[in-house]
Amino acid sequence: MAAQLPVPVFTSLDQAIPDIQTAAVQAVRYSQLVEEYEKRFGHKPTYIARAPGRVNLIGEHIDYVLFGAFPAAIERDILIACGPSLSSESGATETSAPGGVRAQNLNPKYDPQTFAPMLKSAGPSAAEEADAASAVHAEPAWHLDINTRELRWESYIKAGYYGVLSRFFPAALAGSDKQDHPVPVDLLFTGSVPSGSGLSSSAAMVVASTLAFLTVNNKLDGVTKGQLVEMAMENEKRVGVNSGGLDQAASVICTPHSALYVTFFPQLGAELIPLPTPRTTPRAVFVCANSLVVSDKVVSAKWHYNLRVVETLVGARVLANKLGIQLGPADRPTFREILSRWLGTPESELDTDALKVGIERFLPEVEKLRPGHEGRPAGEEGVTMQEMIELSGLSAEQFHKVYLSWVEVEAEYFQLYKRARHVFTEALRVIEFRDVCLRANASSDAPPADTLQQLGALMDASHESCATLCESSCPEVDALCWLAKAAGAYGSRTTGAGWGGCTVSLVAEDRVEEFIGKIKEGYAPYRELEGERLREASFATKPSAGAFVLKLDA
Repeated sequence: MAAQLPVPVFTSLDQAIPDIQTAAVQAVRYSQLVEEYEKRFGHKPTYIARAPGRVNLIGEHIDYVLFGAFPAAIERDILIACGPSLSSESGATETSAPGGVRAQNLNPKYDPQTFAPMLKSAGPSAAEEADAASAVHAEPAWHLDINTRELRWESYIKAGYYGVLSRFFPAALAGSDKQDHPVPVDLLFTGSVPSGSGLSSSAAMVVASTLAFLTVNNKLDGVTKGQLVEMAMENEKRVGVNSGGLDQAASVICTPHSALYVTFFPQLGAELIPLPTPRTTPRAVFVCANSLVVSDKVVSAKWHYNLRVVETLVGARVLANKLGIQLGPADRPTFREILSRWLGTPESELDTDALKVGIERFLPEVEKLRPGHEGRPAGEEGVTMQEMIELSGLSAEQFHKVYLSWVEVEAEYFQLYKRARHVFTEALRVIEFRDVCLRANASSDAPPADTLQQLGALMDASHESCATLCESSCPEVDALCWLAKAAGAYGSRTTGAGWGGCTVSLVAEDRVEEFIGKIKEGYAPYRELEGERLREASFATKPSAGAFVLKLDA
């Protein structure tokens, strides 16, 4: 299984990037990063940690309720040159504390950062906390200040560090042997994933940072891809985003030429699915187009991303009550878990065909979440906070503890029905997308001529649901999807957290240049873009390899 494979460590770039042409281009970039690292820190790096961004082909806002999605890693990525700091040996004080970090970025808009994890108060309480962390990966005896209300680039580095500290240095208390402490580290970042574009630059940052700290501290040996995904998921939550794991799984597990059917129930699963390559019709690639509307999950979380998380979780409890499924007062089940309880398979892993049949049977039950219109504006299908609490069957105090004590959200009406309808129909589309790919790949001859049209139609339906039921699109993204269809795309949809960011369109490979030209002409924010600025905004990509480490010569 793909998730059980070790995180790859390469000793040469041609091992990491088998395509000769791509490797030649990237070799220049890697060499420049190494040279700049030595200039800034006075010594050579020992490793480069790499994590790609991702494009989600279909399956939006359903991973955090444990339904599967269909992402692919992209060629754009985050690179971190890293190595043990030598500053403490020369008497410098900024990294003299255990595990001190000096982090710099080739992009001048990100200021250099110096910080160190702080040991919590020593003594019996700290020792007990460390024991607990060692046993269950609970909070470690370390503290790193992360401001979840203000987006700062170093927050993602700290988030990646936390997971390494909690899993591998839980007993590092004051007065313990130095071998129990993380080493001081120098990091130099560069990235080609546009920030806030919906291509998951944040997850790539956290994955790469986690990987860098694991590697420099000699803790990578024995860590599987699945374990790295789980660590990165937990780490990104420390920045204030309740990620479901789709982004991290794609960034870590993907391989060239394949997308990833990633599932989360009853545990993480990842199935590499080769994308169809028709031989009698033009090959297709995915074109990412940045709306240039910055979508920051952290800053807008209480109105957007985290609100959707809470709406779907509360919707699952309310639906369970209406279906007569018994829940404890502290339970916080997801829609995927409620489906399994309703099907009578609460602990079982259904195969994909059985899951598809189960979702189709369950869909009519979602209508039980549609509220009446008495006492609310015409056409309003949401419920107020007070109505939501009453529907949950919990007291206001218990409701707050279970659903609101760990996250901040803000809304006048909470859209339990719309979100549920999106979740279950989108989960079906993901399975159908997978099925189309598998049927095409199983064909002894060329894949059916209508394969790309089928995939495109599913992408179009997904965008419609994201726009009207999940309400995670925006006018600019809707306009880009419409323009993409007019320019000849087989299908087009929003990708990523939403409310801006990128679209992804399925386009015939031999028409990419013409396609991007039509988008530039039709989308007003692109009209002044030329050269590299246009290539940054709209570009074709093929599925890329997932995260890896490049070990450098000493």
